Amino acid sequence: MNELIKVNPDEQTVSARELYKALEIEKRFSAWFETNSQSFVEGEDFTSVPTSTVVNNGALRELDDYQCSIDMAKHICLMSRTEKGKQCRQYLIDLEKAWNTPEQIFARALRLAEETINNLHVQVREMQPKVEFFDAVTDSKDAIAMSDVAKVLNMGVGRNNLFKILRQEKILQSDNRPYQEYIDRGYFRVVEQKFDKGYGETGINIKTLVFQKGVDFIRKILIKRGLI
Repeated sequence: MNELIKVNPDEQTVSARELYKALEIEKRFSAWFETNSQSFVEGEDFTSVPTSTVVNNGALRELDDYQCSIDMAKHICLMSRTEKGKQCRQYLIDLEKAWNTPEQIFARALRLAEETINNLHVQVREMQPKVEFFDAVTDSKDAIAMSDVAKVLNMGVGRNNLFKILRQEKILQSDNRPYQEYIDRGYFRVVEQKFDKGYGETGINIKTLVFQKGVDFIRKILIKRGLI
């Protein structure tokens, strides 16, 4: 797919200035954005991200810019009522479809898992009794933590609500562990590790990991419920 508009794939946002450029707007940027952003909420649909450009004397000139959600960008394209607007809107629609394939969703999930694992490696030095447990999680390169699934699916209802839905669907038990049936299907893996709490006490760490087919299984449930 030829790049018509530069898009941030991780955040799934578009620079207002990039959109302004792609739509070939002649009106001054600040006036154009003020008009087109009136129906949207700052902090939800767009955020201010000042940028800069080099002017003729080599100095930096500060510029206003905004990161807009894909939905906002598509709406602005529609409001432009131009052929260029139609092209840009269709480009964004096609890009969204490509992002939301099971393969792309899981690729984002693995990136998120890698970031989580890197953070765990930093924390683990301060939590030495749990080293073996985190090593077991780190070894699961083809799975992500259950708590991260809501993030990668962009479902907008949060981790706790996802757990609630899966309990209602009889996929998770009351303690949020998956039923054995779904582990046997290859959707989940449960990592359980004993560790020494000190003073002769033993604790157990439990973490549910989700494989790619499990993420896709959950995604279909959320689609059926109209949540994504």
